[in-house]
Amino acid sequence: MNPLSVVVRTVCDLFAWFMIVFGVNVLLHGYVTPGGGFQGGAIIATFIAFLLVAYGGRRVASRVNDRLFDLFEEVGLLVFFILAFLGLPVTFFFNFLAKPLAESAGGFIPGVGTVALMSVAVGLEVTGALSLIILTMHRGIRMFRGEDLEPETGHDR
Repeated sequence: MNPLSVVVRTVCDLFAWFMIVFGVNVLLHGYVTPGGGFQGGAIIATFIAFLLVAYGGRRVASRVNDRLFDLFEEVGLLVFFILAFLGLPVTFFFNFLAKPLAESAGGFIPGVGTVALMSVAVGLEVTGALSLIILTMHRGIRMFRGEDLEPETGHDR
């Protein structure tokens, strides 16, 4: 997949970062507003697809490290399961942080506790998994077409 025109790449440079900010906003506030970890993670992973379309596969492959997305996936799953098991003395997925946080604030606070942390963990996992799926599908298309799989090492044309 070759890079698109200068106009498309310029628009990508200007607006792609808004996708990241919007995705993080949906991810962080999803426990009290519509959205959540899955939706925010999907928005953030769309950033990779946007870069693939605008800049082409070779340039993105040379700059994107799959290990980072593996790490997102692993950390997200690990944090989610740890939070789920920490509530186990009472029950699985018990919101053990809600009461101490509410007492320290002097009353009930909606959305506090493990729910927000689990939403962030799900967002990390979904970001990593969907980004890896997008990159793997792109590599599969390139292999099917018989294109060179080596990342581009030169500068822009």
